Amino acid sequence: MVKSVAIFASGSGSNAENIIHLLHPEKLRVAKIYTNKSSAGVIERAKRLEVPFRVFNASSENEDILQELLDLQIDAIVLAGYLRKIPESWIQAFPQNIINIHPSLLPKYGGKGMYGDFVHQAVLKNQESETGITIRRVNAEYDKGEILFQKSISIVGLKSAHEIAEQIHQLEYSHYPEVILKTLNA
Repeated sequence: MVKSVAIFASGSGSNAENIIHLLHPEKLRVAKIYTNKSSAGVIERAKRLEVPFRVFNASSENEDILQELLDLQIDAIVLAGYLRKIPESWIQAFPQNIINIHPSLLPKYGGKGMYGDFVHQAVLKNQESETGITIRRVNAEYDKGEILFQKSISIVGLKSAHEIAEQIHQLEYSHYPEVILKTLNA
């Protein structure tokens, strides 16, 4: 049986597109992409890839979205650069089936406000010799869910948040789709 996921993204959508390209459609399909930003690049990617999408107001449409996810018979929610906290009602409806990726080796550099370049700048400021990615299940606390996968890289010699981000994106693209498939037994 083919499993169905919804992807939530707030930005350019490069991770969402990579996931769509690397998932095995006979095992797992992306039913819909959701974004809370009308200017998000993920919208153009969804159009080009012919994946249905919805732009929504994250502060007022949460229960409408939850009902739509249930109506679509979504098996899991995949966060790909989604920058809002997931409502408790969604966590209850999809226990253990909301997956997120974070651009650090959690528990380091996690929590509210720690995303993207903010993480990479903190890593640089603290003169870390390595960083990486963490793929985890989502629970009610920021960046505290069960860790499913971590991968580290040396950042010795990298001098900017941009250089670190490029390395982290490569890790994300290489590992996120694979971990999604494994986690969902697809």
